[in-house]
Amino acid sequence: MSARRLLAVTRKEVLQLRRDPRSLLLAFLLPMALILLFGYAISFDVDNIALGVLDHDRTQQSAKLIEAFESSGYFQIKRTLEQSNQVESLLDRGAVRAVLVIPPGFTKDLLSPRPAFLQMLLDGADANTATIAQNYADGIVAGFSARAHLRGTVVRPRIAAESRVWYNQTLESVNMIVPGLVAVIMAIIAAMLTALTIAREWERGTMEQLAATPVGRTEVIIGKLLPYIAIGVFDVALAVVAGIVIFDVPLRGNVFLLAGFTLLFLIGALSFGIFISAALKSQVLATQAAMISTYLPSLLLSGFMFSIASMPLVLRAVTYAVPARYYIVITRGIFLKDVGVDVLWIEGLSLIVFAAVGLALATHMFKKEIA
Repeated sequence: MSARRLLAVTRKEVLQLRRDPRSLLLAFLLPMALILLFGYAISFDVDNIALGVLDHDRTQQSAKLIEAFESSGYFQIKRTLEQSNQVESLLDRGAVRAVLVIPPGFTKDLLSPRPAFLQMLLDGADANTATIAQNYADGIVAGFSARAHLRGTVVRPRIAAESRVWYNQTLESVNMIVPGLVAVIMAIIAAMLTALTIAREWERGTMEQLAATPVGRTEVIIGKLLPYIAIGVFDVALAVVAGIVIFDVPLRGNVFLLAGFTLLFLIGALSFGIFISAALKSQVLATQAAMISTYLPSLLLSGFMFSIASMPLVLRAVTYAVPARYYIVITRGIFLKDVGVDVLWIEGLSLIVFAAVGLALATHMFKKEIA
């Protein structure tokens, strides 16, 4: 391999990039735009749940309970009901997501040895919101019960469970989403960028000139990869800075370790794009193939949005072939947990295999011969 020929191919690819505004837009503006769009749009946090209240008791204790729901920040009281027949209409129209029903005699039961009952009616059409709302309500009621003063003493449960959350103490979904977004977006952008390279040579008629040179196949592939690796590293660095500055996501781990894993991931993703480009020889087809083969797997089968453990066995097996699965574990581990190679070595080894296979496929598929 000649360094001179390698740099010549790299320089040629840089010149082609400079003359292609679409590629520059895709390389520099789209990743940041997607980080901002998805970072603000995707959230697994549920708050301001529209709540209706039907208070049959109308006592000081029931008023305090309603205040506890409202002051929690999770619920927003939208309706105060007078009769039970109003409940179904509100839930049907989606005017509220839940209705808290306080039965008559609630305070009397609360001040007696027998249990006091409440009813929470939930709109189960959105099962995720309903489940979260139920958990919020259980926590608020448990806290209210623990603070309630009965006969001059504070009632406390016989067993008090104290939970502590590690790594993401505030349980904000943005802290989990943004590191995962880096992996998903770069998997898509990297493959789409290099999906244009070889196909562009064929469509512009410059493949004949390239075939006439003494440059080897490996030199062509690596030479074309180098500019995009630099662009990919820049995009990831920009995304990391945006996550820290704009979304306030903590970066607790080693930046250089993240950079090393990122380099492996980019080499594999970019090589996969060149493989598609060399196989299809059409910029339109290569772009579409790169989008289809990276977007859906990275979004749905990487563990970014849905837990891999809850997937069917067949899909769980497929996820092992999705490189974003490993890179997401790495980004979340380094961002939130400050873990190192001793924890992430399996994911690192997987990315090495991914990079090697990607380079091998791209080199094998690229042919200098003109058919």
